[in-house]
Amino acid sequence: QVQLVESGGGLVQPGGSLRLSCAVSGDTLKYFNIAWFRQAPGKEREGVSCSRSSGGSPNYADSVKGRFTISRDNAKNTVTLQMNSLKPEDTGTYYCAGRRTSLSCSSSPAEYDSWGQGTQVTVSS
Repeated sequence: QVQLVESGGGLVQPGGSLRLSCAVSGDTLKYFNIAWFRQAPGKEREGVSCSRSSGGSPNYADSVKGRFTISRDNAKNTVTLQMNSLKPEDTGTYYCAGRRTSLSCSSSPAEYDSWGQGTQVTVSS
């Protein structure tokens, strides 16, 4: 069974940057859509970005467009989320999620079979 492990969270000041990584093991990344979700206390889990197994343009939530960039390295079985110009409202637990499919990316958490344990991102001065 595929396993996902996030890393790279932390505390950063507004305007700063963080780079999150999702390491995939137990299967081959190239067959998977990988999405990043986040969840703030008291709020629902929301989709941030998604990289499709077949390539093509990634998906981004409107709130992060122009600031976040998702990339994947199938040879290293790793997906990265580069987060720039961070805002306090970006604070939350960030999860990577995977689905073995050739279909388009989904922003619904229910569409994903495998999840990482999450990594905390806090944007505060």
